[in-house]
Amino acid sequence: MATIGEGLDKAVQGAFTRPIPKTAGAQMRYLVKQHQRSTRRVAELLGISQRTVERYMKNQLKRPRPELADRLEREVRSRWQPQIRAKAKKTAATTAGIMIDVRARFGYTAAPGSTDDARVRHLTLALPPDHAARLFQAREAGSTEDQLRQIAAEALGEVYFRDNGRRAHGLEVELTDLLNLEFEL
Repeated sequence: MATIGEGLDKAVQGAFTRPIPKTAGAQMRYLVKQHQRSTRRVAELLGISQRTVERYMKNQLKRPRPELADRLEREVRSRWQPQIRAKAKKTAATTAGIMIDVRARFGYTAAPGSTDDARVRHLTLALPPDHAARLFQAREAGSTEDQLRQIAAEALGEVYFRDNGRRAHGLEVELTDLLNLEFEL
């Protein structure tokens, strides 16, 4: 099941201008550089010994076990090209907006006499910059997945279902089952 937080992170990573370091040694050297040359901090971050970090930096160790390789890549990816990441978020939040491709079950609260049965829909549409800004701000503030889902549901309700206030007044949209989700800047 896709999450909105991961989707936002992946969209921002699409703006990177250079690939992340490939080898474990290069990734370890990058993390140590990001932590003010402290191998101790990187060791605590990754849950390994300080000596192991030093061995990877000198290329004495080359192939980390799978769970360490995943943690290492995740930590490098989360810190890679912070200025490019910030610029992409700023552009999406001020001028460009963000594209969302979602396949989910949408629930509705509507006026009496209309159908409010939840149904699966596949939507691909552009969210305006103000909705993109709300999503990024909530993500950076550490909002839960349910809160991010609510913000995305409000954005989709406004843009698609209520057509920016031109129809379906009073319709409230809820994202219940998220089957697939992708964002693009």
